[in-house]
Amino acid sequence: MTNTLLVEDDIAFAQLIQGFLKKHDYQVEVRTSIKEAINQLQTNSFQLILLDFNLPDGNGFDFIEKLKQLQIRVPVIILTSFHDVRTAVKALQMGVKDYITKPVNHEELLAVMKQTLQEQAQETVSENTSKEFVKGISEAAQELQRHIELVAPTNMSVIIEGESGTGKENVARSIHNLSNRKDKPFVAIDCGALSEELAASELFGHVKGAFTGAVNDKKGEFERAGGGTLFLDEIGNLSYAIQVKLLRALQEREIQPVGGNKLVKVDVRLICATNEDLRSNVKNNSFREDLFHRLNEFSIHMPPLRERKSDLELFVNHFIKEANAELNKQVKSLSGEVLQIFKKYDWHGNLRELKNIVKRAALIARGEFITKEDIPAEMLHINSGIEKRTENDLKAMNEMNERDLIIKTLREVKYNKSKAAQLLNIDRKTLYLKIAKYGIEA
Repeated sequence: MTNTLLVEDDIAFAQLIQGFLKKHDYQVEVRTSIKEAINQLQTNSFQLILLDFNLPDGNGFDFIEKLKQLQIRVPVIILTSFHDVRTAVKALQMGVKDYITKPVNHEELLAVMKQTLQEQAQETVSENTSKEFVKGISEAAQELQRHIELVAPTNMSVIIEGESGTGKENVARSIHNLSNRKDKPFVAIDCGALSEELAASELFGHVKGAFTGAVNDKKGEFERAGGGTLFLDEIGNLSYAIQVKLLRALQEREIQPVGGNKLVKVDVRLICATNEDLRSNVKNNSFREDLFHRLNEFSIHMPPLRERKSDLELFVNHFIKEANAELNKQVKSLSGEVLQIFKKYDWHGNLRELKNIVKRAALIARGEFITKEDIPAEMLHINSGIEKRTENDLKAMNEMNERDLIIKTLREVKYNKSKAAQLLNIDRKTLYLKIAKYGIEA
């Protein structure tokens, strides 16, 4: 049975959820406050947490901060009566796995729980196995590989720039695997998930008693990556104060744990990634110029998938192979018709979108080939008559079309976000972020 902690002060509601989940092989412990829940987590092992956002002694954000302080790594799904997209987005940015509004549809909750547990299992596997890097045959891919092979043997800091979903972490891993540090750790951190309060502790560690909840000494990621490579994804999200400390760590090759007096020598190679224009951030004073130049000893640009269409089939075959292994399927390839549709499609989500669509299609496919019936309907309505003027015009047009499609889909499903995400072929977390980005009333 899956051990689940339900943190909920509405006893009647908690008993309903507990009874339903017990029928589906979940062992559910109920606690009614943050304090009780933390005590339970410190003495027992759980695979999943269901968290009411508003509790007698705090809210969901307080609870997540407490988990981070105590280094309790259990996936969290928030349940709340408030339909506030901004709250959902902030929760997701803090590391919450998903977000469900009350009244809770039991079947929807069960599906989200299963998906969360599957994702957690996949993340655990990926942390312990090196990811295969598909090089590609396009001119852009060959230039990318040349840069990787040039910089890998050095100790130069690298900034990897590119749109979301282009595979920046895979490139960072490839650089590490080709370097002299390949037998040492590769440690990846998503800076977008770090609050300003905890970023220093995560990066540099802390000593016991440094702050409330610091019950033990903790090594930061700089020490964990000792002798190896530290990968900082979305580096632009770090606060100005943390940027100062990061610059000092790089220049002096030593860190000072939060609350500590001793300096600790560190030996790491730093690779960063961003989908922002850090040069613009430097100009508007949101990113330190001296840190930028220290990090930018070598830069790599990740071409979007639409600029490397000759690599498309290689990636498709790779993702089909992965999907077959994970889903126990025997799909061979795309049909010729679907391949042409894929080649015309713009792939705004890049490799991440391609992987998700191939995986979904492989699951649905009834035979050895993925057909038109297996791919999202919106891919069948590609407007090839639009004249592409400039990159900025195209981006604005794509965003406008995306916003309209999200609004249309939400209306069709009466604002059921789970159904909308399913129809749009994106996960719920991505949908929340896009709703916030486009200012959609949902």
